[in-house]
Amino acid sequence: MNGYKYINDELFCEEVPVKELVRIYGTPLYIYSYGVIQHNYYKYTRSLANIDHLICYSVKANSNLSLLKLMSNLGAGFDIVSGEELQRVLEIGGIPEKIVYSGVGKSREEIEMALKAGILIFNVESLGELLLINDLAGNLKLRANISFRVNPEVSARTHPYITTGMKENKFGITCEEALHYSSLIKTLPNVNLMGIDCHIGSQITEIEPYLLSVRRLKQLILILIEQGFNIKIFDVGGGLGISYQGNPVPGPEEWSFAIIEEIEELVGIKLIIEPGRSIVANSGILIGKVLYQKSREGKNFLIVDVGMNNLIRPCLYNAYHDIKPVSLDEKETAVFDVVGPLCETADFIGKDRNLPWLLPEDLLAVMDTGAYGFSLASNYNSKPKAAEVLVKGKEFYLIRKRETFEDLTNNEIVPEILK
Repeated sequence: MNGYKYINDELFCEEVPVKELVRIYGTPLYIYSYGVIQHNYYKYTRSLANIDHLICYSVKANSNLSLLKLMSNLGAGFDIVSGEELQRVLEIGGIPEKIVYSGVGKSREEIEMALKAGILIFNVESLGELLLINDLAGNLKLRANISFRVNPEVSARTHPYITTGMKENKFGITCEEALHYSSLIKTLPNVNLMGIDCHIGSQITEIEPYLLSVRRLKQLILILIEQGFNIKIFDVGGGLGISYQGNPVPGPEEWSFAIIEEIEELVGIKLIIEPGRSIVANSGILIGKVLYQKSREGKNFLIVDVGMNNLIRPCLYNAYHDIKPVSLDEKETAVFDVVGPLCETADFIGKDRNLPWLLPEDLLAVMDTGAYGFSLASNYNSKPKAAEVLVKGKEFYLIRKRETFEDLTNNEIVPEILK
């Protein structure tokens, strides 16, 4: 499903003209398509229908409460990496028994919060974490379900900043450590080893790295079962990429079918997956307004009101997002760098893009920004964060107000000695 299309040369989200949303809510503006999110989620559910599974949406991709509620309504569980993400999920009525807690740096307070909430399982990433969970569970007279997050030493062939499954990455433990810690667990009365987890990276556009990971960790699971552990969960993580530039990439169906074929021999084990980007990325666009044109020595710039504070992925990962005019017309085109208003050379949205000679107040759409767009946004240069809108058919709903200056300064205190 494509939630965005041109009708009479005007860009629409589902059945709503983007210009109408800008008229009401201004720019910069994040817009999300309800139908696209639902469609992407159902791709997974259809392909996994014949096995015991749980889809845990990766909250870090986009943690807006309305989108989390939509995912919960669709039946999703959640993959969280902080106590605050846990609070968000509980706030919208998410089921604790469908929450997986990942993350390399869980604090004492966060672990206690998750234990009290009754989450499904902790993905353990270090010996210190294992011992702390055992102690805290004992204090609460609970027994915590855990899985080991194991690095399978498989290259995800993605950007190095979003590779997570190698020994040089901060995440997870080795297979050897997992076997060593499993022996230790027999002396820990307050933890129950019931799963193995992995996550090899983000924006992965090939299936083979996943299959290599599953094959390696499948052997670990079989060894642990032989040792008497009641392994019930195999969490293969997420990270499936999307096509930002129109190149063919495997979809959820192809990915899921390949995984299922690899784990057929693991009878009685539930498959958990943690998709994020592949569900919400292409549901979202970021709308900006042209402020100025600027040309010198053959170099053309479109200066817009969308910057790295709204979308940091281009300057952080050199990530590509397609950029489209909101209104099509017969204007002559040229090659532009689309840059933001912030005081940083790295403040760009796209370089060397063929676009019309847009004028001040003209609108452009940055595509595929539903994942890691708003969730990585900042207030750099004291810029307020954008508004967010959810569109379903002909209806639309404000799901986050635009920040004001008062929002920016609300928690700051000028002490009396400075007055």
